[in-house]
Amino acid sequence: MRAAPGGAPALARRLAGPVTAVASVAAAFAYVGAVDPNEPGHYPACPVLALTGWYCPACGGLRSAHALAHGDFAGAAGANVLALGLFALLAFILGVWLLAAVRGREPELPWRRVNGYALSVVLLAFMLVRNLPFGAALAP
Repeated sequence: MRAAPGGAPALARRLAGPVTAVASVAAAFAYVGAVDPNEPGHYPACPVLALTGWYCPACGGLRSAHALAHGDFAGAAGANVLALGLFALLAFILGVWLLAAVRGREPELPWRRVNGYALSVVLLAFMLVRNLPFGAALAP
């Protein structure tokens, strides 16, 4: 196995970004795990819900993160199943970035402009369905 060019200082520089991102996400999950969003007064109310009465795609996301931080996957899915999927996607992206940094390569993600459009459609459809009577199971 060949060592990456530049040795330990170069590796430390390459790892700085992804390790900082992983640490930031871990700290955010630790905070949400410690400060329960189910108890009123800890977090601000959703502005979309307050202004329109509709659940936005992120409503229930903090409760989902709290449940996930405590290992309650069913509770996380019940609070916001879309957020649970996006947490998994974030973990995958951070893992790809970290692995690429260790190997001394640029991260390669199969993301195209159409993926952004598709994600926007999924977010809007999720918001619409969870606010209709037949989609009440998706409401937080």
